[in-house]
Amino acid sequence: MEKKRKIIPGVYVVIDPWTDESILLHNLSIILKEKIAGVQLWDHFCPDSNNLKLVRKVTKMCHENNIPVLINNHWEWLLKTDLDGVHFDNAPGNYARIKKSINREFISGLTCSNDLSLVKWADDNRMDYISFCSIFPSSTSNSCELVKFETISLAKEMTSMPVFLSGGIRPENMHKLNNLQYDGVAVVSGIMQSRAPDESVKAYINQLNRI
Repeated sequence: MEKKRKIIPGVYVVIDPWTDESILLHNLSIILKEKIAGVQLWDHFCPDSNNLKLVRKVTKMCHENNIPVLINNHWEWLLKTDLDGVHFDNAPGNYARIKKSINREFISGLTCSNDLSLVKWADDNRMDYISFCSIFPSSTSNSCELVKFETISLAKEMTSMPVFLSGGIRPENMHKLNNLQYDGVAVVSGIMQSRAPDESVKAYINQLNRI
């Protein structure tokens, strides 16, 4: 059995499947040349599209660079593809059954808010990481409440899991996070919709290196 890939600290790229596929795959090929923590396929698929076909294309490209790929919410797709894991927007009530159904090692992550019980739940269930959303106002995370910096600090005291921050984060506002302890940032439009995705990744990495 292939060894489980891991999410490493750094820039975690979330890609929007609604994007034109040729543009999406082109931009992905560019950023895969950089050192990124992982790739997540956002649960935002076009109606009547061949979703699993796109998942397999993205997974193949990422695995050629030994980068893990996660799906947003659709854990059952791990049964049909080589996806490395699943990122849940909400804590699943049937998580034990999900793990039994998948029946292989996989990466798991959870979106957290100001409710610290979610952090405890993720820690108790031995998830691999958590991601706080939303740190700043964002068009792609408009359903998330703004997370208090105090919440993030308390979470780092509660768990040793890697903590990622997401929502409205740009290289030019990351200095506002300087007093926080965190392991990386999850970025959607700031990278994949950039005219120069590779330069955008480098800009985020440079800011993270200043922590």
